[in-house]
Amino acid sequence: MIDDVLIQWSPETLRAVLADDLEQAELMVVSNREPYAHEWVNDRVELQMPASGLVSALDPVMRAFAGTWIAYGGGSADREAVDSSDCLGVPPHDPHYRLRRVWLTKQQHDGHYSGLSNEGLWPLCHIAFARPTFRASDWDAYREVNRRFAAVVAEEAETANPVVLVQDYHFSLLPGMIRDLMPAATILTFWHIPWPNAEQFGVCPWHKQILDGLLGSSIVGFHTGLHCSNFLDCVDRFVECRIDRQAGTIHREGHTTSVNAYPISIPWPAQAEHLSRSTARELVGRRYDIPDRIKLIAGVERLDYTKGIIERLRAVETLLESRPEWIGRIVMAQVASPSRSNLPAYQRLRRECTELVDCINARYGRGAYRPVLWLERHHSRAAVDELLAAADICVVSSLHDGMNLVAKEFVAARHEDEGVLILSPFTGASQELVDALLVNPYDTVDMAEAMHRALTMPPEEQAERMRSMREVVRSNNVYRWAGRMLLDAVQARRRNGHASNGQAQNGTSVWGS
Repeated sequence: MIDDVLIQWSPETLRAVLADDLEQAELMVVSNREPYAHEWVNDRVELQMPASGLVSALDPVMRAFAGTWIAYGGGSADREAVDSSDCLGVPPHDPHYRLRRVWLTKQQHDGHYSGLSNEGLWPLCHIAFARPTFRASDWDAYREVNRRFAAVVAEEAETANPVVLVQDYHFSLLPGMIRDLMPAATILTFWHIPWPNAEQFGVCPWHKQILDGLLGSSIVGFHTGLHCSNFLDCVDRFVECRIDRQAGTIHREGHTTSVNAYPISIPWPAQAEHLSRSTARELVGRRYDIPDRIKLIAGVERLDYTKGIIERLRAVETLLESRPEWIGRIVMAQVASPSRSNLPAYQRLRRECTELVDCINARYGRGAYRPVLWLERHHSRAAVDELLAAADICVVSSLHDGMNLVAKEFVAARHEDEGVLILSPFTGASQELVDALLVNPYDTVDMAEAMHRALTMPPEEQAERMRSMREVVRSNNVYRWAGRMLLDAVQARRRNGHASNGQAQNGTSVWGS
């Protein structure tokens, strides 16, 4: 068995380590969000890469191993970009793998995505004090969409035993459905958000069906050991099975599911590696009219109530109130990419954030100076990289998060070893980036003091902390995350004795029906 710790993970080593096994295997990814979207902008079509940790993590993996990515086609010009099979090669300018887009009706999308996924499962799994909403009609749409994707997986598969990477809470039923259609498949499901304890999970009216679906997986992966433990507790309470907690395995009806922690990460070297801080600061300063003398604090999120944006803004307000010497000397640049804006909880959050920003700027602004720069729009990957490279401080104040890749992206952008990361302990990233300033986002005064400490931290301490964190991100990069999962998937295939013969178990081709 290969010791993944000893490998310097990169696209090349990922291919080399897994070449013998995965050259004979068909690799498929299923997710709600597509890695590339086509959008009408005025009278022309623009290619966009959605701001998503999932996409950032999996796109380089799929570039390393040509396969098929199946996702919902939600871009306004997506239909214009595909062929007669609803497919296209991506990235379009240099195709490495195939994207199959799945079309949903508005009713299906609203019930599956806006309804059960984001008004039900999202608040259920995040301890952010938003009450989950469960509707029978949403559950019906959720099951229907999962069945639709299962059918597309079977339709697109060219072998009877592909390796299928199922992504996130939108598809909790999908592993069991794929297992029914393709018993020989190796199914690795990764849950990108936290998994709640058994008492909290039991609130969901369909908790048993969700667990049944997930247990169709060969492997279920989470970011942290705590989430694995919570999942095992839920299975133990609600499912008739045999659990080996030491091995992290669940045995049920002749099928074994392994449960493992795989902390997700980012590519290394980072895309921002070529950016010097001085160049980035000049670009960002010119773009947003921020003088060089101003200390720049960055926040980069989707506009979501789990990210602690309100708490962060209140900490800035407290800092300026308690330490007025910082008035005129700091700017908080908050990227808030619009998200799920049709849902009432997100509409309320937006109103609360913009009102608080206006209040802070009115109270502490001086002439052209505004202490909070509210950037509520989608930003390109390049613009985000420039902001992270330019910032003196990055604040990640999630109230509850699976991992949070912004924290790792900020560290990766600091190749001159300067800057300070302020990080919530309620993120998966805090278990790895222990040299950040860890602070409870619910404690406004403590967060304000952490900002002051970061602003006054000596360069030597900044460099020592940052070097340590950069080594963590370098060694635990996205290729290691993928490599560990795929190595485990290879072992699962070997245990099951599957060979890539392109034939279903009954001797007919997957394409046959």
